Amino acid sequence: MLATTHYLDLPDQRIAYLDVGQSHSPPLVLLHGGAVDKRMWHPQLDAFPDHRLIVPDARGHGESSDAQAPYRLGDDVVALLDALEIERAVLVGVSMGGGTACDVALEHPDRAAAIVVSGAGTSEPEFTDPWTVQAFADWRAAEQAGDLEAWLEVFRRFTVGPERRFEQVDPDVRELIATMGRDTVTGHVRMTSDGTPIPPHPVTPVTHTWERLGQLEIPVLALCGALDATDLRANGRRLAATVPDGRYVEVPGSAHYPNLENPGAFDREVQDVLSAAG
Repeated sequence: MLATTHYLDLPDQRIAYLDVGQSHSPPLVLLHGGAVDKRMWHPQLDAFPDHRLIVPDARGHGESSDAQAPYRLGDDVVALLDALEIERAVLVGVSMGGGTACDVALEHPDRAAAIVVSGAGTSEPEFTDPWTVQAFADWRAAEQAGDLEAWLEVFRRFTVGPERRFEQVDPDVRELIATMGRDTVTGHVRMTSDGTPIPPHPVTPVTHTWERLGQLEIPVLALCGALDATDLRANGRRLAATVPDGRYVEVPGSAHYPNLENPGAFDREVQDVLSAAG
């Protein structure tokens, strides 16, 4: 589906988003991962014909503006819901977007009818597995060196996961993720005159998330790729086990982006959550 990008201009930011379909059921908000953008959700735009889909670019990603002051990603989502006069929605997020969905449910409990978290737990992940720890260390080193190609090489590891070779991943998925990652860096990372990257304004973290999960009184689905990194699946499993109404499911044949690698299985699980919430 071809969808028109809309823009919401607020005093401190511009939010770019897709607004697809109409429905009296709870709308579905799709939240992308870090370093990618709303394009990662194109397979889902036709998958839920009975629901309105809101698909934003987070600050510093896609066509949304960069941060100029302290901010929280979950608050940005709520600002968009307020502007669209949406009281409650089902929030589905991958990676960074999954943490954002959890933040909204914790900080604004009346706004989330249910959440689906993929490739994450809360916005305070814990990493101990050597594969994940090394990947993030290499990523930080590439950022500090301003080496875009090294940064992209680490970034694509998450697309592949620790159990496959690069060529085993669908080339269309590889290309889309790589393109979004490159566009994020070239479009949103500013450089000094000597080519040193200027760090973006950091996100203000939501804290004590794991300790507060017992407060969630909504359905929570942790929906992880079966080939994703051990730590990322473990965070999702912990999330599902900690909330009062949680479920953990793995999507076969996929790593960090199960909505792209196995959209049929991913969408069926999301539809079940929509039915329960609607």
